[in-house]
Amino acid sequence: MLPPHPACTREAACTATTAAPADRHFVTALARGLDVLACFRAGDKLLGNQDIAQRCRLPKSTVSRLTATLTQLGYLIHVPEQGKYRLGTATLSLGSSMLARMDVRQVARPLMQELADFARAEVSMGTRDRLSMIYVENCRNPAPHTQSLDVGSRISLATSAMGRAWLAAAPPDERAELLRQIRLRDEAAWPAAQRDIDQALHDYRHLNVATSFGQWQKNVNAIARCFQPGGGLPAMVISCGGPSNSTTQDLLLNEVRPRLIEVVARIETALYR
Repeated sequence: MLPPHPACTREAACTATTAAPADRHFVTALARGLDVLACFRAGDKLLGNQDIAQRCRLPKSTVSRLTATLTQLGYLIHVPEQGKYRLGTATLSLGSSMLARMDVRQVARPLMQELADFARAEVSMGTRDRLSMIYVENCRNPAPHTQSLDVGSRISLATSAMGRAWLAAAPPDERAELLRQIRLRDEAAWPAAQRDIDQALHDYRHLNVATSFGQWQKNVNAIARCFQPGGGLPAMVISCGGPSNSTTQDLLLNEVRPRLIEVVARIETALYR
């Protein structure tokens, strides 16, 4: 089982307020409060105000007021012994309501599991949330060393196959704005990121999948394809990946790729029937 990658932590850095539109209808305080909740990731049991301030790039005094408010509303629970916070039960209603509306998960799950068993890898479905992709369904093969990321996990929009597939299928204007935000977030890393994203877009046009061979996590390979589930739901992506020593580029491109494309087509057919 692979450990959480540092990129998952970096993806926790909040973007809504730093990329806030110049719109009088945009409520910055609300955006910051949601940013605080978005800081918590799989594996984060407790976070302190300093942790949250660093991830959200906000003054600690601002974060202290936000966490106090969210605690009163039940979205956070304060753990006095450690002076930190964990997510409160009020957050459950937000995620569970959304997942309950995703009939696509029930349609996709058996097909995803079939592919995971064939590839002896992890097959995941996700959608975009700001500059991350968030898992909404996950199937894995019980083979040793299979990745282990659960529903709710976040991965990089820019470096993961899942994120790149979403970018490749996005409307050009929306993609351009997201790439601008990615560049502003880390100007020094942008030239390499841009090169890899351009290659991923080229792959998507010619291979019908986006690829990430060691760019999201050095020892992980993955491919992904985007689709539209309809019903007012956002674009979704199915990815297949695993440790590079067993989930090789050759396996993914020559054996898994046609099956992944077929799985996505079968999901779309079932949803639009």
